[in-house]
Amino acid sequence: MNELVKNKGVTIVLFSGEMDKAIASFVIATAAASMGMQVNIFFTFWGLNVIKKEGGLIKGQNWMQKMLNMMNYGHAKKLALSKMNMAGMGPAMMKIMMTQKKVPSLQEFIKMAHALGVKFYPCEMSMSVMGLKQEDFIDECKEVIGAVSYLSIAKDSNINLFI
Repeated sequence: MNELVKNKGVTIVLFSGEMDKAIASFVIATAAASMGMQVNIFFTFWGLNVIKKEGGLIKGQNWMQKMLNMMNYGHAKKLALSKMNMAGMGPAMMKIMMTQKKVPSLQEFIKMAHALGVKFYPCEMSMSVMGLKQEDFIDECKEVIGAVSYLSIAKDSNINLFI
């Protein structure tokens, strides 16, 4: 493997909570990690849904946060598509087609990425606004960071993506 590739890093800001965009992020993340690149994903706003644990519909410290989290309930198995969601039929059809073509599910991509050393960082500010805590997220999220910490990682990366 080329030594230059091994030393390059990738950061991804995952702003979207839509299944197709999340899968695209993890395809890029796992491909880069398999090439020996250090990969960091910063989940912010709706992207936090990708790494939320299943269960626990009502989160938050006040009624607005609780209402937001009820209306925005999600986790990796419950994400909508960005186009042709069709009241939930779109994601179900996409999952069937992915299975038929032996494409990993989003949950499998998350596990694969973690096994390859990809680091997952929930956004501290977004969590605060939405009334979420670190224990609301999957175990692969070891550290919560803010924008300054994200930027210190991104400035040393050769590839920075916003999805």
